[in-house]
Amino acid sequence: MIPVRSGSLLLIQGSKGMLGCGYLSVEAAERLGDALAIVTGVKSYEDMLKAEVKKVSSAAALLGVKEGMSGKEALLIMK
Repeated sequence: MIPVRSGSLLLIQGSKGMLGCGYLSVEAAERLGDALAIVTGVKSYEDMLKAEVKKVSSAAALLGVKEGMSGKEALLIMK
């Protein structure tokens, strides 16, 4: 029997980039040239907005997204 995971894949798409949970990969975003900011330990979209950005792709950094800012701040930059 395969155990069922209780986690969710969460992603909020802006017009210039994405805010995603820890299931997503900055390395993949780098290969594709996508702007991506990662927040971890989140279970809802509301959690994502409150959480601290842990990783940022180069394209997101060029937009002004920085590690340590809130998900909401990052998403406002990438809206």
